[in-house]
Amino acid sequence: MAGTNGKQKTARDMILSLGVIVLVAGFIYLFIPHDESAPDVKRVDYRVELLTARRAASYPVAAPEGLSDAWKATSVRFRGDDFDAWHLGFHDPDGEYVAVEQSTERRPVFLDEATQGARETGRTQTIDGRTWTRYEGGRYDALVLEGTKGSTTVVTGTAGFGRLTRMAQALETE
Repeated sequence: MAGTNGKQKTARDMILSLGVIVLVAGFIYLFIPHDESAPDVKRVDYRVELLTARRAASYPVAAPEGLSDAWKATSVRFRGDDFDAWHLGFHDPDGEYVAVEQSTERRPVFLDEATQGARETGRTQTIDGRTWTRYEGGRYDALVLEGTKGSTTVVTGTAGFGRLTRMAQALETE
């Protein structure tokens, strides 16, 4: 009978310890400030990379002109050694992602990568006299334009087709 009291005491001590831990964790959660807002995305200046890409690429490189300051450029790169691949990423005024992708890579391979696996819908739309094909996917939607000199232009991202269309309208190749 001597061992029974010790087992009850051990179980009671474990329950009390667990209660103290829950109280401390609750206190920390309630009274220690925590920020749940999305981090502020840094704006990048893409002018130098754009000039470099336009000089080096084998096709007319596209970039938007005339978008409001609410469109924030967030990423840019040109890989001349990798099918003259041009990428320019933005956050739109609603915080959604929109990117311009161009390349001379084989169309099926490039489209799968640029659209994150989106599939052609069979629907097209005309933007500034050019016919763009709509692609829809689980992650990204896209507008695809068969370019000149073997290039393909893709406007893609998490934004809806309205914002993708707005970006496509703003593209200039100078």
